[in-house]
Amino acid sequence: MAELFPLAEELSCSICLEPFKEPVTTPCGHNFCRSCLDETWVVQGPPYRCPQCRTVYQVRPQLHKNTVLCAVVEQFLQAEQARTPVDDWIPPARSATSSSATQVACDHCLKEVAVKTCLVCMASFCQEHLRPHFDSPAFQDHSLQPPVRDLLRRKCPQHNRLRELFCPEHGECICHVCLVEHKTCSPTPLSQASVDLESKLRHKLTIMYSHISGASKALEDVRAKQQSVQDAMNRKMEQLRVEYMEMKAVINSAETSSTRKLKEEEKRVFGKLETIYQVLVKKRNEMQKLKAEVELTLAKADEFEFLEKAAKLQGTSTKPVYIPKVDADHELIKGVYQSALDLKGELKRSLKQLQKKVEESPGSDDLGDLGTESTPKATRPAKKTPQEKKTKKASAATGPSQSSSPSNKFPTFGAPGESMDFKTTVPEATPKTNTPQPNSAALKNKILENFLAKSRDELLEYFVKVVFDYNTAHNKVVLSDNYTTASVADGLQHYRTHPQRFTYCSQVLGLHCYKKGIHYWEVELQKNNFCGVGICYGSMERQGPDSRLGRNANSWCVEWFNNKISAWHNNVEKTLPPTKTTRVGVLLNCDHGFVIFFAVTEKVYLMYKFKVDFTEALYPAFWVFSAGTTLSICSSK
Repeated sequence: MAELFPLAEELSCSICLEPFKEPVTTPCGHNFCRSCLDETWVVQGPPYRCPQCRTVYQVRPQLHKNTVLCAVVEQFLQAEQARTPVDDWIPPARSATSSSATQVACDHCLKEVAVKTCLVCMASFCQEHLRPHFDSPAFQDHSLQPPVRDLLRRKCPQHNRLRELFCPEHGECICHVCLVEHKTCSPTPLSQASVDLESKLRHKLTIMYSHISGASKALEDVRAKQQSVQDAMNRKMEQLRVEYMEMKAVINSAETSSTRKLKEEEKRVFGKLETIYQVLVKKRNEMQKLKAEVELTLAKADEFEFLEKAAKLQGTSTKPVYIPKVDADHELIKGVYQSALDLKGELKRSLKQLQKKVEESPGSDDLGDLGTESTPKATRPAKKTPQEKKTKKASAATGPSQSSSPSNKFPTFGAPGESMDFKTTVPEATPKTNTPQPNSAALKNKILENFLAKSRDELLEYFVKVVFDYNTAHNKVVLSDNYTTASVADGLQHYRTHPQRFTYCSQVLGLHCYKKGIHYWEVELQKNNFCGVGICYGSMERQGPDSRLGRNANSWCVEWFNNKISAWHNNVEKTLPPTKTTRVGVLLNCDHGFVIFFAVTEKVYLMYKFKVDFTEALYPAFWVFSAGTTLSICSSK
């Protein structure tokens, strides 16, 4: 059957993966089973898309049966059934019944083996109890035959006769009296019918074996294609990483060059103004000295001495202070700033076009070109994720005549932890334009999906060093190892009073808060029960039951309570699957509003995620309850 496999693929529906049943053809030239395509479009709704090439139809096309393809499929199926297997596989034969199993007990004594079955008495008899059938004239017309097993099953329930015939049209065994009701049928003896059906079942088994072989080969082909796709994706992701590194280097180089020009201009203007300042200080001191001498001369009473001093001072000339005009090169500043604006605009336009392409062709499953390095589709926009890259701020001060405009958030490229915003200062002469923003919800979801797919090494690029804040620790929380380990003490620690200290729950916060950027840290649980790891606003309560992590609207956490793991926020619990890992990773994305909790081994596995539009700065938060519970902040190594 190997040579028919390619043809079988061409004659199979890509939805149900079976040979076409009433095939229909779409306007774009692809074939499907009518029922499969109808069900797909009913679920999908308008606009309708071709399941294979994703061509969009605003109005549902009128579909007609492809009679030629239907005839080809029927001929193929007939040829497939008529073929004999090409290998040495032989269907198993019917097992022979042992002689002991064929023995029938006497229906009279129930002990001896029956030698005959009477079709009139509908019973089997041994040699002893069969004697009346030979000796008595009353039994002379009784028909005897070799012993029949399961006589009750073999009897016709309607006519109480032995069923010795088989009707293939109705698929049932019948007796001779039943022939009246089966006049139009073609009954055959049971032995002949058994041979015929055995032959047909053996042939059917042969065809099933070939189908199973084909399915096994198809499974191997799918696995091979999966591996090919994975290898191609890995190559493309590596190429993508290199490309983004180059783009980041280009942007950093442009920022460095622009900043250097502004620094040089600042140094030039500052130097000139410093020189003028020193000259003015000298002149002011000279005039103050001259003023003091004039005042002293006017106070002299001796006319001779007065005239002598006054004549000398009268000849001293004084001039008003002249301040030369020194100003920055506004053309240079404007040019530097405009270059940053041009770069930002170019990035925005590129990303906007990219977003349009993604929206126009979602869910494309054409993976056939992924293995080709030179194929443009291998780096199609749907595979790019510029949202996970970041850039530094492209901003420059342009003088007192310029005003600040609201910042426009848009994904760029840069180092981990830096803001993804371009905050620009727009000159007054520059007209404001309302540029359409991309779908923020879709953008956030894509960025979230990208971070869920990252490896642990990629997450560690956003690693931040977390230390505990002594001023927030509850009096039963012990801090050690340079404020990186928290545990529960047997007695109170008598910390000094502080307004930020927890007084109800044995909790502690991180020292640093995060308002922007992407941050990742890991926590080791020495005894992973009765503890919690999360984040919270600095405004979270420090007293009362509402101060516990996850029991208010200002905190989010994953909590271990004995053997139960739960995610908590605003006093709502979500039970999570159990995990044996003792290390938890926390990824906080302030810019796009989500926090992810990972179970960390050699790889990272999602425990839970929260999507939130954060409104305040966020602190790492920790809860330890029972004695022996210890939380340790892990280093990046």
